Amino acid sequence: MATESAVLLMAYGTPDRLEDVGDYYTHIRGGRRPAEDAIDNLRARYVAIGGTTPLRAISEAVRDRLREQLAADGLPHDVYVGMRHWHPYIAETMRTMRDAGIRRVTAIALAPHYSRMSIGAYRDAVEAAHAELGRPFEITFVDRWHGEPAFIELMASRVRDALARVPDADRASATVVFSAHSLPIRIREWQDPYEAELLESSAAVAARLGLSDWRFAWQSAGGSREPWIGPDILDYLKTLAGEGVRTVVQVPIGFVSDHLEILYDVDIEAMDAARHLGIRLVRTEMPNASPEFIRVLADAVAHAEAAQVG
Repeated sequence: MATESAVLLMAYGTPDRLEDVGDYYTHIRGGRRPAEDAIDNLRARYVAIGGTTPLRAISEAVRDRLREQLAADGLPHDVYVGMRHWHPYIAETMRTMRDAGIRRVTAIALAPHYSRMSIGAYRDAVEAAHAELGRPFEITFVDRWHGEPAFIELMASRVRDALARVPDADRASATVVFSAHSLPIRIREWQDPYEAELLESSAAVAARLGLSDWRFAWQSAGGSREPWIGPDILDYLKTLAGEGVRTVVQVPIGFVSDHLEILYDVDIEAMDAARHLGIRLVRTEMPNASPEFIRVLADAVAHAEAAQVG
């Protein structure tokens, strides 16, 4: 059934082939091509995980299942995928939406917590494309959805499942460490809500599980010379080892899909660091396109649209 309402589902993007890594990295840097050794380093990370990530396929699966869920909820929408740093770019997708006769758009990024540097950049990309197209849409932008009850329950369930993979004798002493993508420390000067929102959702998950002792660390900091928020998970594992911790359950609560920051930064880099420290590291499974995650997104869309009407 044709509809004039649609969801613009946005993700960071991932290069399709190793040959694309240089152009992808250049787009991330605003058109400034990085040094070749930096490109080689990033390419090597993709080689280590098989050449690319499943982010695009996951996003497309989320698209299809979200469309079905919204229809079942009585909110018929088409759903489109737009990427911030690779094809299909957000601007390309919005052009397709305009040509399809879409008039009302709810834009939501596959990132639960707001920062001016992350969600703000998605909003900027949407607004720039909208202006270029002559502003054909009524746009509702979902800035954050980390507090959705379904999201807290989903993450609590993922932690329970991860703890169940820890041997019985070690489960009670396992330390749960939430993590998210680090950002430059200058966001604190802006009173950016990113850190507070991450701690808020982590605390809510811990409360749901009855965890009295949980930790938070950062991961995947960029390569710029400015200081980034820490402690980095690789350093924090050393701290935990010094405390006598031998089992860590890492919960990448700032991410929702299997991509480079998970498949390399956690599954290879952090796992290797933990192994050398004598720590068993167990990672929670990502939401990806699971039915529980589709429920989270459908609720976030419905709540945002209801607030807009109100």
